Amino acid sequence: MGNSKPRVTVGLPVFDAEKYLTQALDSILAQTYSDFDLIISDNASTDRTHEICQAYAAKDKRILYYRNEKNLGVAPNLNRVFELSSTEYFKWAPNDDLITPEFLSRCVEVLDRNPSVVLCYSRAKIIDEHSSYIGDYVPGPDTSSPKRYERFRNLILHPEYAIQQMGLVRSEALKRTGLHQCFPSSDEILLAELALLGEFYEIPERLYVYRLHPEQSTKEKKQRARVLFFDTSLAGKIVLPKWRYFSASLRAISRTPLRGREALCCYATLVRWLLVPAHFRALGKDLLIAAGQLIAHAFVRSKGKLRQATRGREVAN
Repeated sequence: MGNSKPRVTVGLPVFDAEKYLTQALDSILAQTYSDFDLIISDNASTDRTHEICQAYAAKDKRILYYRNEKNLGVAPNLNRVFELSSTEYFKWAPNDDLITPEFLSRCVEVLDRNPSVVLCYSRAKIIDEHSSYIGDYVPGPDTSSPKRYERFRNLILHPEYAIQQMGLVRSEALKRTGLHQCFPSSDEILLAELALLGEFYEIPERLYVYRLHPEQSTKEKKQRARVLFFDTSLAGKIVLPKWRYFSASLRAISRTPLRGREALCCYATLVRWLLVPAHFRALGKDLLIAAGQLIAHAFVRSKGKLRQATRGREVAN
């Protein structure tokens, strides 16, 4: 590898990850393509994560370990590992998933050979918390269309696990997106925006190993309950997660230079998204909850002012 700058960065955001972390690290360090940095950002873990990362960093100079003073939430930490990188290609790596030794080499080969491709990923195997094989998985939805508005449509209207985001991405394309944002399922918007910027390439071999386990955040079905998981700074604030999702979709379209028909088709996709009953109800529920929170905050403020006024009169008397 010499002293030349690596072409690839693997970004590993972690928080209380000791259960599966060594397996994830071993799979990354076992890559046949070795010209990469591994950037770890620890979100103020309270378990043995710090100790494990320090031990691995001491043995391998490719590992750069950073620790946040407090837990920022998963979205800022995902973005932090990318912002700390400066390489041509970038890959996010979850602390519970695995990659086979050929993953990086195959993805680099594809991106080097196809300038129009912004994201390369592979088909996957699924394992459980005990690393036992569950089944095979073809990442969906379909992103093979040469028309970017069709790729955008499929990703917005038919989201799945969104594990394509764990593929290898051109850093220049990633810089043009909104990255991970502070609401549940923002990875769907990120993928949709990348699909507007270039093509996706799916390697048919199963080089990615996706782990399903009870501790996953996606096990919590209610998006509002997951808000603080994505951004701890939102504690105590009025948050409309579904409206954030919708507005981020609009911004993804507006950031991309699209021809008239392409833009129209993308906006039409969002109209179709709005007409899905579950989405429409969620948007309405957001507004109702926000209105209730505003009323509660106003009541607390008025009660506080009344107490101050009462104390003022008592002192005056």
